[in-house]
Amino acid sequence: MVEYKFDEGKALKELKEYIDSTYTAHYSTDKYQATDMIIDAGHGEGFCIGNIMKYAKRYGRKGGKNRADLMKILHYGIIMLYVEKDNEVK
Repeated sequence: MVEYKFDEGKALKELKEYIDSTYTAHYSTDKYQATDMIIDAGHGEGFCIGNIMKYAKRYGRKGGKNRADLMKILHYGIIMLYVEKDNEVK
């Protein structure tokens, strides 16, 4: 077992719990999320990078140093990994 120096294990657990919670949110109850349509239209990279930048800029300004903003940055980073992988296949 790896002994994380910076509580990465706890952060990964928290991130998973956050991402799981987004799948029960009101905007994800339809068959397709808006993010699916944005990615399918070829705008996934800009959408993800734009949201990462938005939440990074907002961090510390709206609601203080808000962990939810950090979770959103990480979640959009993971979605971007998916978009990038999908782009490699094409």
